[in-house]
Amino acid sequence: MQVVVYGKLFKEKDHTYVQTLFDVLHEEEITTFVYAPYHELIKEKIKFKRDVGIFEGYLDFKTRRFDYVITLGGDGTILNAVTEIRDSNVPILGINLGRLGFLASIEKAKIKDAIYLLSRGMYSLDERSLLYLESNIPIFGDIRFALNDCTLLKRDTSSMVTIHTYINGAYLSSYWADGLIVSTPTGSTGYSLSCGGPIIFPNSGNFVITPVAPHNLNVRPIVISDNSVISFEIEGRAESFLCALDSRSEIINSKYQLAIRKCDFKIKLIQLRDRSFLKTIREKLAWGVDTRN
Repeated sequence: MQVVVYGKLFKEKDHTYVQTLFDVLHEEEITTFVYAPYHELIKEKIKFKRDVGIFEGYLDFKTRRFDYVITLGGDGTILNAVTEIRDSNVPILGINLGRLGFLASIEKAKIKDAIYLLSRGMYSLDERSLLYLESNIPIFGDIRFALNDCTLLKRDTSSMVTIHTYINGAYLSSYWADGLIVSTPTGSTGYSLSCGGPIIFPNSGNFVITPVAPHNLNVRPIVISDNSVISFEIEGRAESFLCALDSRSEIINSKYQLAIRKCDFKIKLIQLRDRSFLKTIREKLAWGVDTRN
């Protein structure tokens, strides 16, 4: 078995957990590669009991066979890892060193148990759809997809923007707002949720369109089929606006015509036998918990 360990940041408070991961991978005789920038952060701090390889990025999937990608961090780390994994079909096991952790749902105290279950195939795979952004003016290079959401926003404290929105070419509405979010079911528990959007189950086959601080109070989030193509024209008093795919962003202007559709590939998340989406949202959102006593 060969795995990639992917991380973006190393904090001293997480030293014990990171060391535990590499120790357990050694005990389970799992061949380990480490994402190159992360390896630079930890090579002087972590004791490797056996040599580890270096994972440079997406092209390594073309020359080597990896079984899993293990992320160390929060949901943002998984979103970053997706830009390297892309259509390689390699499943992700997310270990949560962050705070909330809807995607990175493995608690850091259970790293040893998680690797034990992983190495014995005691898990299921949860496929997550992505969205894909098309533009008449190229942006985001060859990473024009997002696991969570695509967001159109005003850049600063300028006046609100107007986003003319169409579904399959038919006019939907013009949103006067600070911005507009189009999220996948995975992203429905992210920025969209904080703006009043609904929680969508992972395999429901939907997009959610959620306005950010709309000017009209009768404007509400809507749910549509992810077989739809959503297109936009954006205008405002400012000359430029912000377009974001997950944690990546680029500056655009009113000359950009954008469209969102379902991506041609999916991402696989590893769910261990004691985890499920229902359990995750109950725990993370404290549903059914009476805090009065």
